[in-house]
Amino acid sequence: MHFDLAQIPAADGYKLLVSTVVPRPIALATTVDRAGNVNAAPFSFFNAVSSVPPVVVLGISPGVNGGDGYKDTERNIRDSGEFVVNLVDEALAERMNVCAVDFPSEIGELEMARLHTTPSVECRAPRIAESPVSFECRRITGLSLGSRSTLEVGRVIHIHVRDDLIDLEKLYVKTDEIGLIGRMHGRGWYARTTDLFLMERMTLAEWQAKV
Repeated sequence: MHFDLAQIPAADGYKLLVSTVVPRPIALATTVDRAGNVNAAPFSFFNAVSSVPPVVVLGISPGVNGGDGYKDTERNIRDSGEFVVNLVDEALAERMNVCAVDFPSEIGELEMARLHTTPSVECRAPRIAESPVSFECRRITGLSLGSRSTLEVGRVIHIHVRDDLIDLEKLYVKTDEIGLIGRMHGRGWYARTTDLFLMERMTLAEWQAKV
């Protein structure tokens, strides 16, 4: 079946996109506004896109709060030039979902979700204490995607990993023990990252030996 996205409603195109690009990692982003208020919001249009330099991106849709039509997260990133990405494990899932509620700007999502903060090293925005992994990010640029949708590009300047999830001697992250979740299709479907299989990347010589 072929769909011309120029010929169907945007909502239908959205359904086709998010039902096929799965699972998507989740960034519970924390930012600070000009008055020092902390905002927390989850984004599944998120990923790492470079290792040298280390770069992550957030795709931010239009907001419902604020007079300019931008989400608090986007406004805060533009104003402060920084953000923190907190990854979401299964234990954090329900409280992450609370942070997705469209609370008025004066209501703190973290308080409503009963989450706690801990200071970052360089970013004014704090980390979420309950998150197993957090990235402090400095904004590189923001790209307008139209209709107040934006792509924020951030350089990772600090990585925080919970002590029990890393072997410092080998600098080995125990990825299979983090228990991260991913966003799936529809309004409420998520995936666990505990059902894994191993497939090593082949060299050219190894591939030639197999064919």
